[in-house]
Formats: sequence, C-alpha cells, structure tokens
Amino acid sequence: MKLEQYSIGVGDRFGHQGAAQLRALEQASARGVNIVPVWNKSYREHVIVGTKPGDTRAAADRAVKERGWKQSYYVDADHIGLKTVDLFLDSSSFYTLDVADFIGKAATENEISSFVSTMKQYTSIFPIAGVHTTTKVSEADLLAIGWKYLFAIKEAGRIYRHIVERKGVDNFVAEVSTDEANEPQTPAQLFFILAALAQEGVCVQTIAPKFTGSFLKGIDYVGDVKKFSTEFEEDLIVIAQAIKTVDLPANLKLSVHSGSDKFSLYPVIHQAIGKHKAGLHLKTAGTTWLEELIGLAASGGAGLALAQEVYRVAYERIDELCKPYETVINIDRSRLPAPQVVRSWKSQEYVSALRHNRSDPKYNLHLRQLLHVGYKVAAEMGDRYITMLDRTKEIIGQNVTENLYERHIVPLFLGS
Repeated sequence: MKLEQYSIGVGDRFGHQGAAQLRALEQASARGVNIVPVWNKSYREHVIVGTKPGDTRAAADRAVKERGWKQSYYVDADHIGLKTVDLFLDSSSFYTLDVADFIGKAATENEISSFVSTMKQYTSIFPIAGVHTTTKVSEADLLAIGWKYLFAIKEAGRIYRHIVERKGVDNFVAEVSTDEANEPQTPAQLFFILAALAQEGVCVQTIAPKFTGSFLKGIDYVGDVKKFSTEFEEDLIVIAQAIKTVDLPANLKLSVHSGSDKFSLYPVIHQAIGKHKAGLHLKTAGTTWLEELIGLAASGGAGLALAQEVYRVAYERIDELCKPYETVINIDRSRLPAPQVVRSWKSQEYVSALRHNRSDPKYNLHLRQLLHVGYKVAAEMGDRYITMLDRTKEIIGQNVTENLYERHIVPLFLGS
C-alpha cells in the first residue's frame, strides 16, 4: 500500500461530513491536483465521543459510495501505541505510531553502542547541500542522538511489527510521529531517526517531526514563520537524502500535525514542496466539528440555540475539557465572553466569533480553541445533536467544503 504524493487528514468527530470533505478534494482534482483523504480519529477522541474505530471506517465508506470517489482513501489509527493499536487493526489502513512519550527514555548501553557503531558510516554525508543548521556530526553527536531517541525508535519498531503480524507488511501505511516532543528535531537528529527506523525495519511513509513554534488546535501558527520555513525546507532535503542513503520508501514525506488553520505557513509550505517536488500530509482534524457549529449557528432558531448551549456548557466545564489538550491550546480566559452574552448573540455574531477569519474584528481565537476541545459537550447530547446536524445538513456541508477547499487546499496545494 503506497500513500500518494499529497494526502490530507480529514478528521470528522461525528462521522457526518465525509461527503462534504470529498467535494473539496473533487474541486482540487478538477484543477489538476489529486489529494487523497485520510480519515483520522484517535483513541482519545473515540473515548470522548463514545464511538469505535469501526465507526470511522463505516463513515468513510459511506462517503466514498455517496460521492462515487474513485481514488484511494485511508482510515488512520491516529496517535496509537501498543496499548491501543489492537482496537484499530480491523478497520484502519493508516497507522500513526506516536512515540513522543518515549523520547528521552534510555535504551540499553549495548543498544546505544550498536547504534553509534552502525550509524558512523553516515556521518560523512554532512554537510548536506542546502542544510545549514547542521554542518557536521561527530561520534559524540551520535551518542547524544542515541540516548535521546533510540528508545522511542525501538518502540516504533515494536508497534510496527505488531501491526505487520496481523495485517501483513504491504497492507497499511505507517507514519511515525514525534511532533509532541518538547523541542524540534535538528536536521541531523531527523536523519538519524530515519536511518534507525530503517534499521528497525519500519517501512515509514510519512514522518511527523516537531517544528519550531506552537501548533495550537484550530488557530494560526504562533511563532517565527521565517525560522519555520528554514526548518521545513531543511527537513525536506534531509528526507530526500535519507531515501538515497538508507532503505526507506521512495514516497517518504513530511507530515504536519495540528496543521489545520496554519494559514501563515501555507504559502511557505507550498513554495517548498513545489521547489523540491516533495509530497505532503496535512492533518486538519477538529476544524470539521467547528464548521458544524458554525453551520448550526448560521441556521438560526433551534440550531443557534444548540450552538449557544454548547458554548455555555463548555465554558462551565472548561477545566475538564481543556485538560486532555493542555499542551496544544492557549486560552486567555479573560477573553472568553460570558455565556449570557453569547446567549444574546444573533447568528452572525456567533459565526463571526467562531469562524477563523482574521480580518473580522469579532473573531475570537480563545472562544474558537475552547469550542475546538468542547466536542464532548455535543457528544453527550447524543441524538439531539445528530438530529440537528441532519436538519441543517445543507448549510453545514457547504461550510465544510468551502473551509477545506478555500482555506486549506487552495493556498497549500494550489497556491492561489
């Protein structure tokens, strides 16, 4: 199973927007750019919503049938480890092996020694043309990389081989994620992570490193765009070098996690992947759920009332809802409107506050982050929420398609 050059992770908390997401990809295809969907939903999200991995597969299959989608599509076991992977084996075709929690844990001295010994042969490729951040790698550098990353790499190997035992080596796509590490990987660290993954026998097709700056849920990038641009391009160069040097798939590409709404980065990413003729995987995840809320609010009446209720309950339960996401949100509570204020809003006021339009003075990124992690409130509404989705299907579907196509696909993959 070979992942295509361009893919996009289209998270869908409640499994109702697959057809609308595919419409956006059809529009891209009509302009000559083929992007395949990867429906991603993590174990954490399944627990919060009360769904099972098979539900994501069923929703994806329904959307593909409804739209008559003829290209590939994937279902991602998002951010799994050995404790959770078995739940996804029957339904998933894409596995994000999340080993960030194992970074910094020590491998054995024999394992470290073996790593340094086998990796010495690759130190001569540095400096790599176009990479200025790392110009030389010494044995001491290798030792430091081994102590920091080898245990995590071996954990990725254990997860990968466990999946292979059940599914076979050619029947799934493997991604390795280190994006939730504490600090970005240097070009040398990324190269030797990839080399060690190859040594572990992990057929990794996409790698999600940690980049500089903050990739917060549902809002724009927070950080130095110029520095990110340098990191991103150097990572592309390192990946191309790793493909030439060690036994890795030729389609190996970068993955940007929490990549939804990183509008300030899309132009530099577009330029870089075009310059290097590189692939890209982007995860958009929870923005689909926010487009549902925007559609409910825009519909007025009962839809608006439900959206207002979601905000009220999320506001009251903010500590509980934010705790699982505390490393990827940054909410200034003093900037959150009181529930009674939101209850007085007309449709357009709610939409303006929530929709990610930076030119709108009423846009509120703190409200947006709270509602991004507040999907548990809607899940607890059960059929009441789902029924309202069905009643407002047309306006929500239009929002989902326009958001994915106009705000994400066009600047990132088409350029204009």
